[in-house]
Amino acid sequence: EPPATPLGAASTEQSMRAPDISQLTPRERADRLFDRVMALHERGRSDSVQFFAQMAIPAYQMLQPLDTDARYDMGRIAEVAGFADLARAQADTILRANPDHLLGLVLAIRATRRAGDERAATGFERRLIAAEPAERRRALPEYVRHAADIDAALVVARVEAPR
Repeated sequence: EPPATPLGAASTEQSMRAPDISQLTPRERADRLFDRVMALHERGRSDSVQFFAQMAIPAYQMLQPLDTDARYDMGRIAEVAGFADLARAQADTILRANPDHLLGLVLAIRATRRAGDERAATGFERRLIAAEPAERRRALPEYVRHAADIDAALVVARVEAPR
């Protein structure tokens, strides 16, 4: 008979077991990887970001056709993992479909700034400031999901690219 585990404490085996993702849809798996990569990035764990980005990017690439939210997520993963070209490609695709899409502009700002193109980043910031009122009224689901990213980019844009 195994030793009793104190009430409320998980056994070592249970705490080390990976979560069961077999019942998740491909999109749910990709979204979990996005959340993990962003959390690791926020904690400054660049080696882990690289490791999980190598799984997350293909997970998003398998979701065809990609919607705007998935393109933004994949672009953000690419951006924090240092794949500026992939991040910029996602931003370009979003902006080709809608030149004022807030997430496309946010991603373009981040990708161009990471690539060292401050002039382009400032141009995208001006576009973000101009597009924001009308685009927010559209209340797209991806705007709600990534409201903190949009808000943070607007704060920086209003300092970096005044009208």
